[in-house]
Amino acid sequence: MKNRDAAAEVDTVGRVFDPPFRGPAASEGGSKTRPTPGPRTGRVVALLLAFLPIALTAAEPAPVTTRAAWMRETGWGVMTHYLHDWIMRGTPRDQLTVENWNRLVDGFEVEALADQLHAVGAGWYQISIGQNSGFYLAPNPTYDRIVGAAPSRLSRRDLVADLARALAKRGIKLMVYLPSGAPGGDAVARQALHWANGPQRNAEFQRNWEAVIRDWSERWGASVAGWWFDGCYWPNEMYRHPEAPNFATFAAAARAGNPQSAVAFNPGVVYRTISLTPDEDFIAGEIDRPDQWTAKRNFDGLVDGVQIHVLSYLGETWGRGAPRFTPEQAIAFSRKVAGVGGAITWDTPIQKNGTFAPEFVAELKAIGEAMKTNRR
Repeated sequence: MKNRDAAAEVDTVGRVFDPPFRGPAASEGGSKTRPTPGPRTGRVVALLLAFLPIALTAAEPAPVTTRAAWMRETGWGVMTHYLHDWIMRGTPRDQLTVENWNRLVDGFEVEALADQLHAVGAGWYQISIGQNSGFYLAPNPTYDRIVGAAPSRLSRRDLVADLARALAKRGIKLMVYLPSGAPGGDAVARQALHWANGPQRNAEFQRNWEAVIRDWSERWGASVAGWWFDGCYWPNEMYRHPEAPNFATFAAAARAGNPQSAVAFNPGVVYRTISLTPDEDFIAGEIDRPDQWTAKRNFDGLVDGVQIHVLSYLGETWGRGAPRFTPEQAIAFSRKVAGVGGAITWDTPIQKNGTFAPEFVAELKAIGEAMKTNRR
């Protein structure tokens, strides 16, 4: 080390200490004696003592705080895909009209659904804003301006806002689902948004999409507690860039109306619990086979600093079919996730009026009771 002081040395982390004693050699018949510490040594000791409380304080571990920490309070929630083409599955394509979509959204019984969710003990509810058909269940002037379709495929009713009010009265948080790409079944929207499917940079699309997301986020504000973005299949091509748009701007758009919104980006089915980016707050966690799921390198419910979370389905597949698990099987996996400090969301088939069939209410209630006992 250059410029070493003759009276003191500095180690590699900047700590000052006295040099080793190099006193005169013992004379014949004499002995070595250590000199009395001088004023410089006293100042060094005083300096070390002055900084000791700071060093001790810095060594204390910081409490775990993430935007998704609230997920651990109940440990579980419910999701539904309320999509025009799914709800009207089996009907001719020409029935997927703006009028029929508005009729469905207007008939969604938010209070009845909120009562069911409260009765089963769910901590949150996640609903799809839209998906491939291009029909969305809330207005968005930015989307309509960019896409320019007339009449708009966005519902007149703001179902998200109405759900948020109903759920808030019962202490249940609301989350929203949205694909990260343009609606695949709407050619007009794909072209207007400048979407190119596959491993593309898609910078112009992403700027448009973030503007749409920002509009919704500012509209809903703190009433939306989280965003779950589907289809982030090409993160290196689309989002892992130092310049915008990137993961940071994507997350910022979702948090425009609520800085505390928890955000997750889904790369598809991955059985090993991993985080896609530091800009997310919880792991999307899509799986179809719970028996394949693993959570390694877990520290206090976090993997690489991000809340552990799993999303799977109770029906035969996403959004439809009879229950594929017994209540005992669904409970066992829910407890497995909770056992590592994680949270789980169960996708559950929904009826046209926005409520669950009795067999699913019974299964959700069993999960809720078991998770309540798990927290005691």
